[in-house]
Amino acid sequence: MTSTAEEYDVIVLGAGPTGENVADRAVAAGLRTAIVEAELVGGECSYWACMPSKALLRPVAALADARAVAGSREAVGDGRLDPAAVLARRDSFTSHWNDDGQVGWLRDTGIDLVRGHGRLAGVRTVTVEAEDGSERVLTARHAVAVCTGSRPVLPTGVPGLAEAHPWTNREATGSPSVPGRLAVVGGGVVGVEMAAAWRALGSEVVLLVRGAGLLPRMEPFAGELVAEGLRDAGVDVRFGVEVTALERTDGTGPVVLTLTGRGPSDDGRGSGDGERLTVDEVLYATGRAPRTADVGLEQVGLKPGDWLEVDDSCTVLGVDGEWLYAVGDVNHRALLTHQGKYQARIAGGAIAARAEGRALDTARWGVHAASADSAGAPQVVFTQPEVAAVGLTLEAAERAGLRVRTVDHDLGAVAGASLYGDDYRGRARVVFDLDRQVLVGACLVGPGVAELLHSATVAVVGEVPIDRLWHAVPAYPTISEVWLRLLEGCRG
Repeated sequence: MTSTAEEYDVIVLGAGPTGENVADRAVAAGLRTAIVEAELVGGECSYWACMPSKALLRPVAALADARAVAGSREAVGDGRLDPAAVLARRDSFTSHWNDDGQVGWLRDTGIDLVRGHGRLAGVRTVTVEAEDGSERVLTARHAVAVCTGSRPVLPTGVPGLAEAHPWTNREATGSPSVPGRLAVVGGGVVGVEMAAAWRALGSEVVLLVRGAGLLPRMEPFAGELVAEGLRDAGVDVRFGVEVTALERTDGTGPVVLTLTGRGPSDDGRGSGDGERLTVDEVLYATGRAPRTADVGLEQVGLKPGDWLEVDDSCTVLGVDGEWLYAVGDVNHRALLTHQGKYQARIAGGAIAARAEGRALDTARWGVHAASADSAGAPQVVFTQPEVAAVGLTLEAAERAGLRVRTVDHDLGAVAGASLYGDDYRGRARVVFDLDRQVLVGACLVGPGVAELLHSATVAVVGEVPIDRLWHAVPAYPTISEVWLRLLEGCRG
């Protein structure tokens, strides 16, 4: 084993979108920066999550929109998606799992790429083990940022799970072929999106959910409307069901799932205890855990495998010296690519300020405070219908002790929605803070609502008073005219 030592101002562990943005901000501030990555530069989002999943789902939405309007409906007829074309387009958005383009961006930006597995080895020190066994020792004058993201979690204690070789998000977004029968375990975002995508591509899909509804962190009506949409598309959605065992004898043949629970299936058979379900693949979408088990946390007094607790500047708590940062999924504040990039801008600014000896502005909404993580993180679920949400749900607002009320409106009753699609179905809700007279949350469900979300985000993050929002006139006839109805409800 050979060893070299090199000094940088900033070292970033993980070259996903979050790490890339931390490094970009550091370099922009004149700090010599290295980024360490053992896999593809671009990370989970580029190759196994956001980009491939949305590439799979966009043709589904386009076809649904065409079928929703008389005239284009007849042109489409009974035509189905072309799986080969959809998968080829998906592959193009992942650059065929080649990171040359993103490596070139690092080079052009002035960020040094160090290939290999990075681990903390002490205060502001990182060791990087390359595939050939060689080791580099990097030291940082100012900061080390852990941006290693998260990984899928598989349940423990389920007989036959490992031998069944279940899909996680990586296989679900990257499969080169369409499985004939697919079981999806889990009713969160990954579960419902992949159920929608593979059903549209021709799979017989069964969605198995332990709880009583989908998308449990959103307003209840969101999960209800998504379940209705999935069932209309032919997905067999079952609630109150658990997988107690799996069998796959040769590693490639069918998977047999043993189920327990009493959730009814769409064919009326039920999912009684001991029912056996045979599929070609099974996707587990049952949560995420931080990629911190093998990054040397024990060398700085932290517990390997834990989420990293941070303050609003993304500085890790419990470590002396304000040199260690945890940005993106690893800090468990908001497991969303855009929020990770937002945190990266905050952390990058904090690193630069400290390097220059300047005090941080960490007041709420300060330049070095990631306040939006808790107050205004937006999210879109790209199912049919789409779900777009920002800020607090009613339940979360009440739990926070706010005095609020909700205003709901039928999106299908808005002129722009009826023009968007015949028999448009959807619903909108805002959560209104009665004391401050501002919106603290919004949830919109329906075709095409993703593009309405940023207006809601501006209203929530900007804490724009209702009396001023009243003068933000929505254009007619667009779906955004729902804002007029919602604001009327807020004003009473």
